[in-house]
Amino acid sequence: MLPYIFAVAGALIIALPCLNFLSYRVMGGIIRGRRKVWDLNICCGKTDGGGVNVDIVNHADVPNLVVVEDIYHLPFRDGEFEFTLCSHTIEHVENPAAFYAELRRVSQHVTLVVPPLWDLSAVLNVFEHRWMFLTLRKEHLTLPAHIELPFAQFFQERLGQKIRA
Repeated sequence: MLPYIFAVAGALIIALPCLNFLSYRVMGGIIRGRRKVWDLNICCGKTDGGGVNVDIVNHADVPNLVVVEDIYHLPFRDGEFEFTLCSHTIEHVENPAAFYAELRRVSQHVTLVVPPLWDLSAVLNVFEHRWMFLTLRKEHLTLPAHIELPFAQFFQERLGQKIRA
């Protein structure tokens, strides 16, 4: 029995980072690359979407960066953008429905990129994420079904949220 447990643990140690790399870098890159220019790249981090890049902090020297204090009240007109990319952000926010509604207010088309359930190392990251999206797909044009990530609030209240949106 013990060798079986070690074999499964070893397989997980190898598989989880590979799945995360596939999910975040490869598939995320494919989705980001579908458009040469995203009119709005929300919570951009270090990634230039080609149009207006928005984040709550200045992570890097990104062109056309707008730093905002409140993601639920963006400083843009209704329908100002045609295509918005929200990549690996909505799982961090306090209220995904309100954030998505704000994105829909300022953009005609919103693409959400979320960790799919098969990317266990991302989905179960209680130190960064607040929400688990109940989907096997990464890319969504509407807000997918989601639940609070178990134990995330417990750890984040005590240790802080590692990546805050």
